[in-house]
Amino acid sequence: MPEEFELESVTHLAVILAWLVGAVVAAYLLGWAVSWVLRRLGRRSGLIHDLAELTRRPFRATLMVIAANLAVDATVDPARSWRPWIDHLLHIVIIGVITWLVASLLLVAERRVIARFGQMADADRRRRRIRTQVMTLRRLVIAIVVLLGVAAAVMTFPSFRQIGATMFASAGVLSVVAGLAAQTSLGAVFAGMQISFSDAIRVGDVVLIEGEFGRIEEITLTYVVVQIWDQRRLVLPTTYFTTTPFENWTRNATDLFGTVEFDVDFTVPIDAMRAELERLLAHSDHWDGQIGSLQVFAAVGGFLRVRALISAADSDALSGLRYVVREGLVKWMQRAAPEALPRWRVEQPDTRAAAELAAAGYGRGAAE
Repeated sequence: MPEEFELESVTHLAVILAWLVGAVVAAYLLGWAVSWVLRRLGRRSGLIHDLAELTRRPFRATLMVIAANLAVDATVDPARSWRPWIDHLLHIVIIGVITWLVASLLLVAERRVIARFGQMADADRRRRRIRTQVMTLRRLVIAIVVLLGVAAAVMTFPSFRQIGATMFASAGVLSVVAGLAAQTSLGAVFAGMQISFSDAIRVGDVVLIEGEFGRIEEITLTYVVVQIWDQRRLVLPTTYFTTTPFENWTRNATDLFGTVEFDVDFTVPIDAMRAELERLLAHSDHWDGQIGSLQVFAAVGGFLRVRALISAADSDALSGLRYVVREGLVKWMQRAAPEALPRWRVEQPDTRAAAELAAAGYGRGAAE
């Protein structure tokens, strides 16, 4: 009798495993087929393409877990002692994969919003602003979704339900204590939302911070990543941007003006130097064609200070244009106007003329 019972149990377990594996494999194949169809349709629709790309894995995982749950319901006797444990585990996994799927759908919504507003007028500036705000909203909503998913998973345990009811009854005291304990963290979160929706900085903005010139690479709810010109990353808390002044070079537009200055001799041919600047700008891909002029800015200390005022579409192009103009004008002075290079002039006093003046009575002794 025990042997027959053991054999029956093993056979029943094998049947359960066969149904379980079959259901999971069938769900995976169904998910693969749906993804294949979406990829085919995504060639004509950006929304469907993003759905196929970003929700492929969580969608398949959700189908597989649901299929496993249905297989267990169909094959396992509810009277078995271990059935509640399996059901509980599957419910937690279902909550997890659904949370994952919702987070992936939020990524799809983020990409679609950015793509839509990027095609409008003033696309670059609008795209950077919308991207910053949508990324902040997406992170905030995903954090809420994950928190709700964890709470739902925890509340499946009866003991935690009682704890949750007790915590809900004393929510006023707990909120005050949590607010005091997490004051700095909450301040950083609110600062991240403030800088995102106040349009003070956007992803892609060029800024000057702490003496470093860089570009805003990432904005989160608690910190901002600035990519420095030499590929370093400057990580600053979001509260920095609400309490400390900084320079935003692309707040209203990305096109920038820049200068290149030279100290040259008074003999420099200004017209020829201006013509050389125009030639350099005309042959440069960095110049946007708006501003390109040469001005004598000052004449002090025995030199002429010449300033080339130039413009470019963005900060990267402006940096490259400065290098081209500076190097080109230096080579032109070396080649065509070496007399224009800065130099110090020292004149020796004429002793004979001084002696003649003294003899004629113009010296100090004659005046006395």
